[in-house]
Amino acid sequence: MVKKSKRLASVDALRGFDMFWIIGGEALFLPLFTLTGWSLFALGDGQMHHSAWNGFRFYDLIFPLFIFLSGVTLGLANKSLRGQPMASRKPVYRKAAKRLLVLIGLGIIYNHGWGSGMPAHLDEIRYASVLARIGCAWFFAAMITWHCTERTQYLAFAAILLGYWLLQTLFGDLTPAGSVNAWVDQHLLPGIHYQNRPYDPEGLLSTIPAIANALAGVFAGRWLRQQQGQHGKILQGLALAGLACLVTAFLWHWVYPVNKELWTSSFATTTIGCSLLLLALFYLLVDVWHWQRFSTFFAVIGCNAILVYLGTSLVDWEFSSKSLFGGIAAALPEAGGALLLASGVVLLQWLVLRWLYKRGIFISP
Repeated sequence: MVKKSKRLASVDALRGFDMFWIIGGEALFLPLFTLTGWSLFALGDGQMHHSAWNGFRFYDLIFPLFIFLSGVTLGLANKSLRGQPMASRKPVYRKAAKRLLVLIGLGIIYNHGWGSGMPAHLDEIRYASVLARIGCAWFFAAMITWHCTERTQYLAFAAILLGYWLLQTLFGDLTPAGSVNAWVDQHLLPGIHYQNRPYDPEGLLSTIPAIANALAGVFAGRWLRQQQGQHGKILQGLALAGLACLVTAFLWHWVYPVNKELWTSSFATTTIGCSLLLLALFYLLVDVWHWQRFSTFFAVIGCNAILVYLGTSLVDWEFSSKSLFGGIAAALPEAGGALLLASGVVLLQWLVLRWLYKRGIFISP
């Protein structure tokens, strides 16, 4: 348990909004559509699934948005290790390495959960995971931020996206088996791949462009800090940068498709653009207009985001919801019962997180 440092309220709220869809928010649209017949809910339900291959849906944004927000906290912190003696750097390196290793370890636990148990053989473990990618993207973005000038950071950002594009197009194709990602994962990634695919969607090579998502967050966090109190300038900068990224990604898509599974550079650019626009929106609602209840509802989730994510694997919230609300749900029409149980899943998790939030308990790796 660690004390939560004071930071921008909109960042915690946006992180909570991001995790809201992980804890069960995505299951609300279908019963709402069945009850109301409103096409808006049908559209929402369609966005709550990952793209099969090329293309982009809202649900594809959840993962890269979290990585982006981890970078925002780095930018807000404004830490630099340049010119410091090794004695001062060592504790920072030790803490960063510990965070990375803990996230990799938690990712392994999340992959297997408690049901089937951890495999006895090391080559039967899936080492790649969402949490491992979050840890790696944050770690390398932190190293770049702490040791490089701002100009070099921007050059590294561009080199990552352009270099990855060249690597993918020159040394393979953008198919599951023919991609360079598949070759790297098959030859260099230990353990098993997700669903025994020829590549792992959280594999080694596709982690590289995720670093760009974290660096983009660093740039956004730095902008928020540098323009502190100048709301109009902050919103204008975030919105213009977000729109520029989306236009770039749209044009890039015609020669280099947006693809989450391979995390193409066009996908990274798309998600960076969306993340910047969402950050602008939440900054407006939370830090400028002070929508307190809106902010608190999502901040309760966002302040313990890693715990939220692990809980979706290690706790059967659907069983708990049925145990408490199953009788009432059975008495309702089918769609109403489904909506009640889906809402119960979200409510139970939110109440646990609110209990922690009220007591100032914030768990982080």
